[in-house]
Amino acid sequence: MHITGVKVSYYYICHTKLWLFSHDISMEKENELVSLGKLLHEKSYRSHREVQIGDIAIDFIRSGDKIEVHEIKKSSKMEKAHRMQVLYYLYYLKKRGIEAVGVIDYPKAKRRVHVELGPEDEKEVERTLEDIKRVVDGPMPKPKRKGICRKCAYYEFCFGGENEE
Repeated sequence: MHITGVKVSYYYICHTKLWLFSHDISMEKENELVSLGKLLHEKSYRSHREVQIGDIAIDFIRSGDKIEVHEIKKSSKMEKAHRMQVLYYLYYLKKRGIEAVGVIDYPKAKRRVHVELGPEDEKEVERTLEDIKRVVDGPMPKPKRKGICRKCAYYEFCFGGENEE
């Protein structure tokens, strides 16, 4: 199974979204908020290009004293998911002999969060990867209403036709 950073992020956001995305049910292309996030990325970081390394696609990389892996996000509302996504990138690179540090860029808030992979983080990434396989290989998880659902690209798929609770 190819595990991408997006799948790691979705694992921490919603298991239903992870399952749907992993089974090639993609609703993001038509979603206005996803389009706005891509536009923000393009406007804020014009000179930086996405870097594909095996199964992962990193927003951009800076090299200097240390290699910096950057992930650009529109909002910090799901910072735990963003952090785990970057930790996964650092873990993935480390397994291939590349030491790096991570940075989550929140351009609208003019804020950066620095991320480093420690031994406990590695264990958490490994547990997460195993559980992602369990979620994806099993039946579709029943959608659970969360505060973020209304803005999700999968909202209509999960809750279309249901009354709000």
